[in-house]
Amino acid sequence: MSAVEDLDRHFREAVAGLRSAEAATGRPGSELDPRAALDLFDAQLESRHTDAAARWMQQQGRGYYTIGSSGHEGNAALALALRPTDPALLHYRSGAFYCARARQAGGVDAVRDMLLGVAAGAEEPIAGGRHKVYGRHELAVIPQTSTIASHLPRAVGVAWSIARAKRLGTECAWPGDAVVCCSFGDASVNHSTAAGAINSACHAAYQGLPMPVLFVCEDNGLGISVPTPHDWVRRAYGDRPALAYFAADGCDPSAAFDTACEAAAHVRKHRQPAFLHLSMVRFLGHAGSDAEAAYRAPSEVAADLRRDPLLATARLLTSAGILTPQQVLDRYDEVSGRVLAVAKQALDSEPLITATQIAAPIAPRRPDLVAAAARRTSEPTTAPVDEPVTIAQAITHTLADLLGSHPEMVVFGEDVGRKGGVYGVTRGLQRRFGTARVFDTLLDEQAILGLALGAGLSGLLPVAEIQYLAYLHNAEDQLRGEAATLQFFSQGRYRNPLVARIAGYGYQRGFGGHFHNDNALGALRDIPGLVIASPSRPDDAAAMLRTCVAAGKVDGTVSAFLEPIALYHTRDLHEEQDNAWLAPYPSAAEHVPIGRARTYGTGADLTLVTFGNGLPISLRATRRLEQQGIACRVLDLRWLAPLPVDDLLREARATGRVLVVDETRRTGGVSEGVVTALVDAGFTGAIRRVTSADSFIPLGRAAQLVLVSEADVEHAAGELLSEGSRTRG
Repeated sequence: MSAVEDLDRHFREAVAGLRSAEAATGRPGSELDPRAALDLFDAQLESRHTDAAARWMQQQGRGYYTIGSSGHEGNAALALALRPTDPALLHYRSGAFYCARARQAGGVDAVRDMLLGVAAGAEEPIAGGRHKVYGRHELAVIPQTSTIASHLPRAVGVAWSIARAKRLGTECAWPGDAVVCCSFGDASVNHSTAAGAINSACHAAYQGLPMPVLFVCEDNGLGISVPTPHDWVRRAYGDRPALAYFAADGCDPSAAFDTACEAAAHVRKHRQPAFLHLSMVRFLGHAGSDAEAAYRAPSEVAADLRRDPLLATARLLTSAGILTPQQVLDRYDEVSGRVLAVAKQALDSEPLITATQIAAPIAPRRPDLVAAAARRTSEPTTAPVDEPVTIAQAITHTLADLLGSHPEMVVFGEDVGRKGGVYGVTRGLQRRFGTARVFDTLLDEQAILGLALGAGLSGLLPVAEIQYLAYLHNAEDQLRGEAATLQFFSQGRYRNPLVARIAGYGYQRGFGGHFHNDNALGALRDIPGLVIASPSRPDDAAAMLRTCVAAGKVDGTVSAFLEPIALYHTRDLHEEQDNAWLAPYPSAAEHVPIGRARTYGTGADLTLVTFGNGLPISLRATRRLEQQGIACRVLDLRWLAPLPVDDLLREARATGRVLVVDETRRTGGVSEGVVTALVDAGFTGAIRRVTSADSFIPLGRAAQLVLVSEADVEHAAGELLSEGSRTRG
């Protein structure tokens, strides 16, 4: 007998043994009206039978997701304790919550939604067949694919944004008194992402900042096969500063409802976070292929069956005289038949059929609208047009102009407020625009990016600073797994525009080592849809930052804006006091489209392709090469994703010889993508690349031994030209 059949048999036998006069298990004086319990029961039945239908669909060859919600149906009570306008970021066992919310809001067939997701049907209303997720814009359910609590930082950001949008006088996607619901499993509370997110919520609340988030731990005692230590969750979260703790038996509908109402009311009234701990059970294993017999004793499984939340709700309904045991079974069978009929329809749903169709929501690009939005940036108010500035000054002035143009824009990160950043790039912005718009965060990159994700989702325009590129790596999943996927898994119905300003690259003098001279970009370059901006010149830094902010506002674009630390305050290029690295601060009309490069020189012998610190290195090397009679041109890529392929090919074909000057590592560095783009496009000329070593960057002068140098560039150029001459000969 299958696990589904065994669960069905147990429910039927237990209900058949009920008596209408049996005492209710609900608490005396419960707020759960017996007739409201009927709605709750129907949602639970829909969820339970959807789990069974998913496994049946798998047997038919058209079911691709069998992580079910059976045993967690008590979260339907949580849904009823909230409002259908409260944003919800849900655990993957939230089928009953989704069904209950759909009933609250009306007009949504939750069963159809879920089974189209199981079948990967293109008509599925949120992800369009891209993944099985719980989500619908009409239900304020934000799709999450997380299995390790990576959605918690975003939930904190959403909660923070509700009050902040009101304070700024800008529109918010959620009601002003909304409660943000975020659910997850007991194993996930141990993940650093969950620990950091809950800590950041407490940290904000401890300082008196509004933080209306309800963390809901659905505790079934297992992380796949690993037991959660008894009483661990309560011990870990039951006595935290600024975090109210509530606990209930999630298998008891009245207890779950009453406690959820109490917790939600606390958050709604006090605008402070709460932790709702619901004990639950898990049926049918972790997923379809999971054999519980390998790690659970029969007595444990039997004990869970006795706590079946559907049986508890049936007992409540029969004891209250709402239904007889036979009517419970009739209702159970009626929902089963309806769900199976929907499942059969889902088997015939059309799947996604082209790669273009699949990728369409990832990164919509409307360059004309972005250009228009970028040009609407207010004219400079802190720097006269045509005044030469450094890169740091250009970014400071641009942030000020953008803050002046976009009242919903916020700038934040470690030390960006009163101090103005480690390198002074945000200096003076807090004094000018106030602490509501320019502010410091706690030291946690996951929390910083999560704040940005929630802010962008809620209607704000976040520009977050990551203090050093090396510090990004422990938080990259907030870009990869959360930011970049939201439009993909919601077909653009939800989006989280953001610009992550990241100070990075090598070549700092007098200060450094690996954590302050990181040149690792491989983990960013393969994130679908992520824009990677890498300005080298002050005028480009200003114009490209305007573009990234405009693209966020217009298309929901997520951008990593890489700022070369070593060039922040650079003024000279070839010799001291030549001021050749300064540039006029551009007017608001100047715009750099995403994916367009910049060319220096018109030489016909050699094309140097570079970016970041590689640009001044290449320009200096080019001067010496030209003194040897070698005419060069230098292409500054400016955008590392998407690469400016058209500009690259044009400049490569102009000389027939390409030297890629790449300050990132030889393995996984930018040059791999550049060379591949040339080869894929059929470029038949000579190609060589010079890169930094496959090494971390050491402290002091030793750093120069692993970073690409001007001498490396000249040597490689000479070899490339020599090889070309021998080939022609």
